[in-house]
Parts: sequence; C-alpha cells; structure tokens
Amino acid sequence: MKQERINPDALDLEERVVQINRVSKVVKGGRRFSFSTVVVVGDGKGHVGVGMGKAAEVPEAIRKGTEAAKKNMIRVPLVGGTVPHDVLAKFAATKVMLRPAAPGTGVIAGRGVRPVVEAAGIKDVLSKVYGSNNPVNVVKAAFQALSELTSLNEMARRRDMTPRELAARRARREPAGEEAAV
Repeated sequence: MKQERINPDALDLEERVVQINRVSKVVKGGRRFSFSTVVVVGDGKGHVGVGMGKAAEVPEAIRKGTEAAKKNMIRVPLVGGTVPHDVLAKFAATKVMLRPAAPGTGVIAGRGVRPVVEAAGIKDVLSKVYGSNNPVNVVKAAFQALSELTSLNEMARRRDMTPRELAARRARREPAGEEAAV
C-alpha cells in the first residue's frame, strides 16, 4: 500500500533518540571515531517517522537522523488509543508483534518498540519482539508493523462493506478460548 506524503512542517513533532552508537575506523594514524544514531519523530496523533544519521559529532548525527525521520513519515490508523488489529512484521532477523489492548493497559513494549508506538500516539498496546533484539532492527520492524496497519474504513472498503457492518461482524465473533471451555 502506497503511503501519502506527509508534510512534517505542518506537524508539532517531538523527537526521541533511540540509540547512539560510536563506531571506529582504523587508519594509518590510528582510529577515527564517528557516531550513528537512530531517531524517532512523531506528533502523538498518528504520525511517526524513523531515521538514521551518521556523522563525526553526536549533535550532527542526531540532526541528520531527525531529518531522515521527517522524510520517512507515515500515518498510523488509531482506534481509541490502540492499534486496530494484530500485526506481525519482520525486518532482517527481527519480528515484532503488535496487539490491541484494552483502555488503561498502557504501552507494554521493550526498548526499541516503545519510542516508536509512543511517538505515534498509541496509548494501549501489547508487543513482543522475536529473534534479534538489535535496537536498529527492532525500531525498523516496529515501524514496518505500524505501516502495515489498515483502518476500519479501509478494511470495510476492501470487503465491500460499510464500517458499521464490519464492526458488527467483529463484535459477534466469539473469542477463541470460549469454545474450548464449553
């Protein structure tokens, strides 16, 4: 699904640095140090972006990461304060699962997923990271998961239903655990 271009200048964005990594390059005269950063930006109202920056100085790397994140923004469909449906996304050796949660649950997420979902404005979500827990891959997998979400209106349009019919069908569906208990 093609995401529409979002103008970051029109939004009140907040940035969060997820990771700063010092890397070195061995040259004839010794070691050259530089820094790479992973930055998440979001407005807390359904817009989020992720970017990486690399530079010789930390502030410059953060600035570059922020600019990259602003160019790479998506709109996240929210239902109340949570995600509309379960989603599992993979990036490299990392898989991230996001599941809707009841109001008041909070953000149950680890170090890499939490900044991404909080920047998007998600208040209640359950998450699990499978495979590699490399922060760069976890952030990108969480971003991928958010980009794969579809809104109730979009899902209803794809199924040639009204959103009200789709919501009614979901409400009638029984939880999987109840059949075994009867």
